[in-house]
Amino acid sequence: MNEEKRKRLEAAGWKVGEIDEFLGLTPEESAIVDMKFNLAKALHEKRKRLRISQSTFARRIKTTQPKIALAEKRADSVSIDFFVRSLLAVGASKKEIAIAMAR
Repeated sequence: MNEEKRKRLEAAGWKVGEIDEFLGLTPEESAIVDMKFNLAKALHEKRKRLRISQSTFARRIKTTQPKIALAEKRADSVSIDFFVRSLLAVGASKKEIAIAMAR
């Protein structure tokens, strides 16, 4: 957010801050949210690079299309383990996954 917009919002009585502060997340919880977000993005990008549908992708990793859709939408119900297993199943290296988590 640019400084001018921030000042306008604060002048109007709004409190401007970070999402972590708003949700009351610990640094550890915030790191996990960031890692899941990055893994979801990597999963989506990998599927697009492979030029396959969510259904085809789901069949490759032995899950369902709705589960892939949830993962790509970064649903809370999707575990880090699922992202890692899915990425490995479609050929991502451990290094690629580590880079994605650290973005």
